[in-house]
Amino acid sequence: MSANEISLRPAQETDAWVLSAIHIAAIKALPATFYTQKELLAWRNYRDKPDGSNILKSMKVETCKVAIKGDAVIGFASFIVDELIGLYVHPKYQGKGIGRALVQNFCDEATDRGIDKVITTASLYAEGFYLRLGFTTIQKAPHYLSKGIVVPVTKMSKILATTPR
Repeated sequence: MSANEISLRPAQETDAWVLSAIHIAAIKALPATFYTQKELLAWRNYRDKPDGSNILKSMKVETCKVAIKGDAVIGFASFIVDELIGLYVHPKYQGKGIGRALVQNFCDEATDRGIDKVITTASLYAEGFYLRLGFTTIQKAPHYLSKGIVVPVTKMSKILATTPR
């Protein structure tokens, strides 16, 4: 499968539970190399089963795009204007260009709005991915999870082409 076999569309409220399931699955698939199991558990909000309620709340303030293969949602990206807030692809579909397509869509939408620079906060796992997409490191920073757990992340930015598509 390649990114050409997927389509992107705005998320719908009915997607919230599957987005929660993707979020949980993506984090559960990570090895405890950069973060401890306790930190990874906090990152997925102490959930083993999907709960779309938090995602529904986020969808009210964030733009959320989903990647679809056939009729299945396989990944998503959420953003507010110039900041990519979250990017998750189901582990079964990682490494196939889905994340790249979602980030490119975010950058294209920002360019169309006249924005010339976007930012994101990358987990230590995702830092290399964003570097390969042309993002640069701004600084390492703390990220606050629930129950007082703090993990290191990398603030990153990317300069965009100044002409809209």
